[in-house]
Amino acid sequence: MAGTSLLMLLDDITTVLDDVAVLTKVAAKKTSGVLGDDLALNAQQVTGVSADRELPVVLAVAKGSLVNKLILTPLALAISFYSPKLITPLLMIGGLYLCFEGAEKVWHHILKKLHQKSESDNTNSLENLSILPLTPEEIVTYEKKKIQGAIKTDFILSAEIITITLGTIAEQVISTQIYVLIGVSLIMTVGVYGLVAAIVKIDDLGLHWLKSKKVSLKKTGQFLLTLAPSLMRTLSIAGTTAMFLVGGNIFIHGFPFLHHLVESFSAQVGLWPNLVIAVFEGLIGLVCGSVILLNITAFKKISSHL
Repeated sequence: MAGTSLLMLLDDITTVLDDVAVLTKVAAKKTSGVLGDDLALNAQQVTGVSADRELPVVLAVAKGSLVNKLILTPLALAISFYSPKLITPLLMIGGLYLCFEGAEKVWHHILKKLHQKSESDNTNSLENLSILPLTPEEIVTYEKKKIQGAIKTDFILSAEIITITLGTIAEQVISTQIYVLIGVSLIMTVGVYGLVAAIVKIDDLGLHWLKSKKVSLKKTGQFLLTLAPSLMRTLSIAGTTAMFLVGGNIFIHGFPFLHHLVESFSAQVGLWPNLVIAVFEGLIGLVCGSVILLNITAFKKISSHL
């Protein structure tokens, strides 16, 4: 009798695990679109760190990402159960923050270019200062700033991943929801930061292969060394663009009429509808971020004169 009960229990556990595995795969597939944005943003956030500190910084951000998901998972479950209407507004706030961050980067770059000639002396002075070795305290402060910025950005993207996952498994029992959320969180974190670690160490791999006696490895090493700077610049642009795409996407989905309007227009265009939608999301993200940046800048200036 006891043996039969044990077999039934094991059978039930196996069934649950099978369901969790299938649902985790489905949820991971649905959140894979966010994975690209997450990768670009986080690879961008950890650039600029000294080569010997890149992996420790990536590891610190990965730990922060796990903490983010540890906070967000029970919070999302509680909100979904008690007040599901709050999920969309909270996501929109996070999306607008991403838009603001992206707009700040874009306008800072534009203003810097516009004033480059008039500020050439100051720029040269800064360049001369930048080659001076940083003190250990300054290095620690710089790394902490990088890590905190990356973790803040990850928090919003993690919230979107968890929300999409939760929407996929909303009809399942609470235990299955928890297991799937944990599975997706681990897969996404390991996947994203594993790739980020690989990207930021491409130049080191190229340098290592360049010292090899094999001609093929030497050529590959030279190619990687040439590729690394271009790849990091591309990721920097992709990361900023991803802020507008993710933020704009969240904003559009927060207003059903706007979402339907964009989809209707893209269907009428007929040519590459997904690209049309992405362009609209990016433009809306840029506009939203610029408006927020303008208001914050104006508020700061008014406050400073009071």
